[in-house]
Amino acid sequence: KAEEPHIMKIQASNSIEINDILIGEVWLCSGQSNMALTVGQVSDLYEEDIANSENKFIRSFQVPREYDFIAARTDLNGGSWKESNPKNVVQFSATAYFFAKKIYEKLKIPVGLIHSSWGGTFAEAWMIEETLQSFPESFNEIKLLKDPHYIQSIQIKEQELEKNWYSTLLLNDEGGTDKNNWTSNSTITTDWEETTIPGLWNATPLNKINGVVWFKKEIKVSKKMANLESTLRLGTIIGADSTYVNGRFVGNTDDQYTPRKYKLPANSLVEGKNTITVRVVSNRGNAGFALGMSYKILGNEETIALTGIWKYKLGAKLEALPKPTSFQGKPTGLYNAMIEPLKKYTFKGVIWYQGEANAKRPVEYSKILPALIYNWRALFNVQTMPFLYVQLPNYMAPKEIPSESNWALLRESQLKTLSVSNTGMATTIDIGEWNDIHPQKKKEVGTRLALLAENMVYGDKNTTCYGPKFESMQIENDKIILSFSTFGSGMQFKGGGMHTNFAIAGEDKKFVWAEAKIENGKITVWSKEIPCPVAVRYAWADNPDGEKLYNTEGLPASPFRTDSW
Repeated sequence: KAEEPHIMKIQASNSIEINDILIGEVWLCSGQSNMALTVGQVSDLYEEDIANSENKFIRSFQVPREYDFIAARTDLNGGSWKESNPKNVVQFSATAYFFAKKIYEKLKIPVGLIHSSWGGTFAEAWMIEETLQSFPESFNEIKLLKDPHYIQSIQIKEQELEKNWYSTLLLNDEGGTDKNNWTSNSTITTDWEETTIPGLWNATPLNKINGVVWFKKEIKVSKKMANLESTLRLGTIIGADSTYVNGRFVGNTDDQYTPRKYKLPANSLVEGKNTITVRVVSNRGNAGFALGMSYKILGNEETIALTGIWKYKLGAKLEALPKPTSFQGKPTGLYNAMIEPLKKYTFKGVIWYQGEANAKRPVEYSKILPALIYNWRALFNVQTMPFLYVQLPNYMAPKEIPSESNWALLRESQLKTLSVSNTGMATTIDIGEWNDIHPQKKKEVGTRLALLAENMVYGDKNTTCYGPKFESMQIENDKIILSFSTFGSGMQFKGGGMHTNFAIAGEDKKFVWAEAKIENGKITVWSKEIPCPVAVRYAWADNPDGEKLYNTEGLPASPFRTDSW
């Protein structure tokens, strides 16, 4: 049971008093950007949770984001504990917060979160040098990284390139000159092209240009809405935006993942005609307004949709800016600066959300992740330290036919890691987003991790923490019978789609979508196209788009395959 905070007094020739100490469970929360994603970045889904987040028994400590390739550090360069409340919680890791919230609701014990994550990082960045000897590609890079002049020379060169690129952009942007101030409502747009938003530049004559493009849309606003505060929502923009309403700057965002939400004070809008202007800068790749997001002005009582026809004009076109070196993703750097300094801390366990960066080498991940787990357990001197991790969600455009997939292979590597003792995996194949590598439903992710902790770590064996788990298959004529451990009270299919996500193949190794039926606690799979089936795959895709398999408690089955082709 949670007790009131304690006071520690240390008495010698002088005295020190430390206040507000909690004694409870502390979890290490690590990984890449989906662990780093904050409550504030998913606030649209969880406004009520944020409003009700006052809880002095849930606290988070943000480890400073730094790397060190020279040596493992003994301490951190800053950081402090923050209590959960509406002001602080928006900076907490969303996955970690909802994990802690569920644990606290169940056990009523203080939960501390030490959050040590960094977006876009490979697992090898979080591993000790000795462990990486088994992975030559990563290990051979370490010697170079230990030379600070090597890193500094690259950074100076890349910073100069970036500085020159943006200076050239500013100089050549037709819409940003005194003569052509395209932020103004008086800008003549008769020679501007039209496009549909949301949409990407490659759907227009712009194709995949790099530079700056200006977008404008006129809307009509009622007298009532003009006099009230409102919020401008522009989904997510692949590129950096600067946004104006009636010529007045209202906000900007530099990255492609943060939802654009700009507060409009009362009288920002006027009765009648209003103009929204968005300046979008893309320095590499295919830019634009992401599909499937929210584009609107949201008032207290009225909403104005912003989807549909916009006008646009190219401000400047440049060559692509080379992508800078991501040193934070390089081997050992984050282990040395963000994990090793925590070695004297006592953790109840680890929650881990990572893998996207390693998806180009998905099979190797089946060795990398276990090696990382053993590495950390040795560091903290707890050989059975619980290690709970998130299996990658569904992502990218669905495929119409069964296809090979690096993300499916990475998920399989994560599934295989369950062979390491005292590990648990939260399956999220049903809560991703096809067009966003950072899906918003982090409450479900944190809750599923917490169910694993309740069952495995806190001993509540009545808590169902897994969906159906494939055990074996039996071939009967033209059908395959699949057996599962249900970890619940039964199986069910949920969701829609053109198929069941089961695919089967014969000896020719060509998979086709199959029919599937639950009967007598097993699943029968078949297809008229495959009279002699030999293998089955389930949800084997970047983004499985059909019906999905769950237990009756609502937890999904992990993707799997019976072949090793």
